[in-house]
Amino acid sequence: MYTTSHIRNFCIIAHIDHGKSTLADRLIEFTGSLSSREMKEQVLDSLDIERERGITVKAQTVTMSYTANDGLTYQLNLIDTPGHVDFSYEVSRSLAACEGALVIVDASQGVEAQTVANVNLAGKNNLILIPVINKIDLPSARPDEVKEEIEEELAIDATDVVLVSAKQGIGIKELLETIVKRIPPPQNKFNESLRALIFDSWFDSYLGAVVLVKIVSGEIKQKQKMQLMSTGKSFEVLKVSKLTPKIVDYPQLSCGEVGILAGSIKTVSDTRVGDTVTNPDNPAKEPLVGFEKSNPMVFGGIFPLDSSEYQVLVDSLDKLKLNDSSLVTEKESSSALGHGFRVGFLGLLHMDIIQERLEREYNLSLIFTAPSVVYHVYQLDGEKIEVENPAKLPDPSKIERIEEPYVKLSVHTPEEYIGAILKVLQERRGIQKDIDYVSKKRVVIHYEIPMNEIIFDFHDKLKSLSRGYASMEYELYDYRPGDLVKLDILVNQNPVDALSSIVYRSYGPSRGRVFCKKLKEVLNRHMFQIAIQASIGSKVVARETLSALRKDVTAKCYGGDISRKRKLLEKQKAGKKRMKLVGNVEIPQKAFMSIISIDED
Repeated sequence: MYTTSHIRNFCIIAHIDHGKSTLADRLIEFTGSLSSREMKEQVLDSLDIERERGITVKAQTVTMSYTANDGLTYQLNLIDTPGHVDFSYEVSRSLAACEGALVIVDASQGVEAQTVANVNLAGKNNLILIPVINKIDLPSARPDEVKEEIEEELAIDATDVVLVSAKQGIGIKELLETIVKRIPPPQNKFNESLRALIFDSWFDSYLGAVVLVKIVSGEIKQKQKMQLMSTGKSFEVLKVSKLTPKIVDYPQLSCGEVGILAGSIKTVSDTRVGDTVTNPDNPAKEPLVGFEKSNPMVFGGIFPLDSSEYQVLVDSLDKLKLNDSSLVTEKESSSALGHGFRVGFLGLLHMDIIQERLEREYNLSLIFTAPSVVYHVYQLDGEKIEVENPAKLPDPSKIERIEEPYVKLSVHTPEEYIGAILKVLQERRGIQKDIDYVSKKRVVIHYEIPMNEIIFDFHDKLKSLSRGYASMEYELYDYRPGDLVKLDILVNQNPVDALSSIVYRSYGPSRGRVFCKKLKEVLNRHMFQIAIQASIGSKVVARETLSALRKDVTAKCYGGDISRKRKLLEKQKAGKKRMKLVGNVEIPQKAFMSIISIDED
């Protein structure tokens, strides 16, 4: 059995695409946790979507056994974390279960925005940070310059930086030795009452709700009772395992170790991430400090394409919330789309990933509405309401003012792209605060900008302007009054509440024109003419007309009097007019998603 002095708990933090998952592969391979036959690329990226996109969405855990140069065998618990700004909540949970972190920086890209954000998170958790420069085998690698960037931008001593190439397997042995020497073991609290921190959970169709825990004090064995401190409910422990990364059963988990617990937990809501597990026979006096609640940044509607799938959507979201505790859901109904949910996401990529997971893992056909942020609406009677759905905005005559959320935005970019990026930020109502030259060629631009201006296509635009070199991170700053109005979209004279949005007044007409143009491209033509309009209050600010499909009713007339043809055309015209009154226009899913990628250029 391991003593706590031979355990090392650490995570890998870095910007997206700096090689975290590949480095985790090499560590697993080097320690022999999986045989060469069992190895595959991105072994810790268990979701299909993670493999296809080459990004990590879920924090994953693996327990490895490593015999160091000192002859002792160590248990290494690695947690591979996501790198994108939208998944920083996953990172914060992982950090709570570790004593140290590897900070991975790409040898050619250098320090980027999310690396800075994650290092700041790790600093708050008082973790030991080990700087690692990856991809040193690339022709464009510049390790000496990157070493200076680590010291300047991250304030980490890079004297003993570890140089590795995860792809080629260079420097892996040196990295493992550094982990053993520099990361401290967990505190030895073996004789205290059981306290285990739940930092992840998911639903298994055979085992029910499964939790991933770090044992902070005491130990837990199979067949004993466990109690969840937030609810006071007790369950029998039926399975105790470790991820190696295969699930391997163990008789017990002791202080300092990380592993899986499964009991007779049938209700998914019973296992909350951040909760503390204790022993009901000898309970702990107080729970461990959990995690801060996630703060959703973007809200969107989710509706089943077929209303009979509503209950399946309810169950699927419950299971997904267990696996992704940052999701916030609330029931809502729409006149155009029926019953569904208003869901809070951490960002646009998060929204995109959730959509794909619901459709793939639960075989659902869904409609997602365009995203919006939370507005503070102050009414003339003094009441303040929070509006995240534009359709719920009160009548303009009752509104005193609307406040919109502003974020602190930091854009890391090579200096040659500053001009183009500043232009876009100014166009989107940004307020420039500062420009820092962190090195000769790298700049950090600091802006305060309305969140509504960056949730649509800003990230894509930033990447295209900088050829992929710029990166961004943001945090909610405050709420400020704005000249905001509700932009309604009408199809065939009927307002579509799911396409409504709240926009800056002077942007209303141009935004409306783009919306109408986009809808005209994606709507299917019908046997009658369809008017697509954008309106602010009772004033129509933009219009497009989708022409009718037309059957040539005069084709059967060969010669003869012109009145015969005119009679047929008049009859067709009357039929189309009647159709227009009673005809329903079906709006496809791509219509709702198309207005996310609007471009007014």
